[in-house]
Amino acid sequence: MSLKNKTLFITGASRGIGLAIALRAAKDGANVAVAAKTVEPHPKLPGTVYTAAEEIERAGGKALPIVCDIRFEEQVQAAVEQTAAKFGGIDICVNNASAIQLTGTLATDMKRYDLMNGINARGTYLTSRCCIPHLKRAANPHVLMLSPPLDMNAKWFKNHTAYTMAKFGMSMCVLGMSAEFADDGIAFNALWPRTGIATAAIRNALAGDEGMRHCRTVDILSDAAYRIFTKPAREFTGNFLIDDTFLAGEGVADFDKYRVDPTKTLMPDFFVPDSMPPPTGVSLGPAR
Repeated sequence: MSLKNKTLFITGASRGIGLAIALRAAKDGANVAVAAKTVEPHPKLPGTVYTAAEEIERAGGKALPIVCDIRFEEQVQAAVEQTAAKFGGIDICVNNASAIQLTGTLATDMKRYDLMNGINARGTYLTSRCCIPHLKRAANPHVLMLSPPLDMNAKWFKNHTAYTMAKFGMSMCVLGMSAEFADDGIAFNALWPRTGIATAAIRNALAGDEGMRHCRTVDILSDAAYRIFTKPAREFTGNFLIDDTFLAGEGVADFDKYRVDPTKTLMPDFFVPDSMPPPTGVSLGPAR
């Protein structure tokens, strides 16, 4: 199955993981709506909706840059309708946009709480809700959340309760909507990285330049997302996937190609349950 002429609506697609997923689909000749807030270049976060659209076009796809803040219902509804009008429908919705602040309860003010929950949990719910009427008419409709398995272990909450609530809110959409829309044939799945992923956002918020060397590249997530989208939606829904475990099940054997620096130990990501170890033969230590 190919994504040629399929239409993807991707939030936060001006850079990082969202852009990588867009570019992988563009190689097939897909249409991509780039729904993001960035209009002018940010000094620490490269990429705008317009530069992303240019990259998508160069990769072989068709792009629609849309300035959209997913906290606002009227903006999301307008962006979805604009996408459907231009490309004739929507086949895939990718809820990638996210806000992060890894602080405890007393250090997280309500403005930041509202931002994280407004973008992560509410924004995912809203974007999915607006896309669903169009997805019902698609041949193989998929919704993908870049969110973790629902592992209710206190260790994931104790240092950053507000952020965890916001990310798990995205995953709860998968849990509920995959069942709610099963008869409509719309697949809802979650995808999460086992390790840190080398993006500008991670460099600035967590890892720094040295930490980036302990990460995998965005390609591991774009490759995984592509394989999800090309599966029959009615047969593959309600899954909480870890990138390397999923890809290993798809026959991928070489994971060293995704390392930023093969000589470095990989940095584990948050939220990966202890019950989901790396696939056989895959190590987080330095590549041999």
